[in-house]
Amino acid sequence: MTGTAPPGVSGEQSASNWVRGMFGRIAGHYDLLNHLLSFNMDRRWRARTVEKIAPLAARADARVLDLCCGTGDLLLAIEARTRSNGSRPQPIMGSDFCHPMLAEAQRKIADRKISSPLFEADALSLPLADGSLDLITVAFGFRNLANYRRGMQELWRVLKPGGVVAILEFSQPTNRAFGMVYGFFSAKVLPWVGGVVSGSHDAYSYLPESIRRFPGAEELAAELRAANFSHVEFERMTGGAVALHLARK
Repeated sequence: MTGTAPPGVSGEQSASNWVRGMFGRIAGHYDLLNHLLSFNMDRRWRARTVEKIAPLAARADARVLDLCCGTGDLLLAIEARTRSNGSRPQPIMGSDFCHPMLAEAQRKIADRKISSPLFEADALSLPLADGSLDLITVAFGFRNLANYRRGMQELWRVLKPGGVVAILEFSQPTNRAFGMVYGFFSAKVLPWVGGVVSGSHDAYSYLPESIRRFPGAEELAAELRAANFSHVEFERMTGGAVALHLARK
């Protein structure tokens, strides 16, 4: 495992800067295209993630961070689930290194009149103390890190002993026929539709390529174990196109 590799870019800092700028350009269309290009399956993937981590997230003393939070959809889903269960957890924090994405998240949080603090930070160098979090969620952001192993090390550092990380990420379909259809859609349809709607063809050419290059579910699980996480498990969804990994410090 290495890290994301945008086309024509070399070096971790350059890759990070490219990804930050790319997400900044598409922030205003990001939610629409997520729902459109996933046929609204993204809502189900997040709902399943929330279902798996809800018992920990709902604890009154749990410190929870949604990392690479983007426009805040997963953060808001966790908040809605834990509040609807009658629990009163601490506010769920959100962090992203792309300011326009955080601005979109802040707008949605304000509309719902909840108190979820957001902060701008690189996932490879979080401004948090060692062992300060009980739960970290990362939805469709981990594959965009410039260095995957350093990302895992940082997750490990800021989690408390017994803390849990949940990584929801695109993966590789396990069925060959579905994989061929999925590959055609990702390579041809997604870049065209995403480029037309967002006006950023480079972004929606990069995104399917980043999925193709990202490790499969088994390899990601092995890397989590190599990074000293235990109780590593994963669940495939939608024919293996998406996988949810859970791991404990």
